Amino acid sequence: MRVFLLLAAFFGFTAVALGAFAAHGLKSQLSADYLAVFQTGVHYQMVHALALLALALLSVHLPGRALTLAGGLFVLGILLFSGSLYLLSLSGVRGLGIITPFGGLAFLGGWLSLGVAAWGLTAR
Repeated sequence: MRVFLLLAAFFGFTAVALGAFAAHGLKSQLSADYLAVFQTGVHYQMVHALALLALALLSVHLPGRALTLAGGLFVLGILLFSGSLYLLSLSGVRGLGIITPFGGLAFLGGWLSLGVAAWGLTAR
């Protein structure tokens, strides 16, 4: 699960950088609504970067398909959910908003997969 640890570091780093960029560089460029949309993307990216970190650490003790699936879905969710919010707020193209719910579904699937992995612990 080294890849999830690397992705956690990458997404955590870029979430901090994007949050700072929004607070200092975009504050005067975007409307308050679009700035809030951008910050929502940053928030969900950071939460799921931390989830990836936890998965990477947990996978040392509990390897399995459910955790691998959860990590993959968290990555997909970050790309689709946060990525679409970044693009929407920077471009103003509202049609990009149709992608966002698919990222949300990926996040939900990731958390469900984590639950499945946890459920398997009680059966052992």
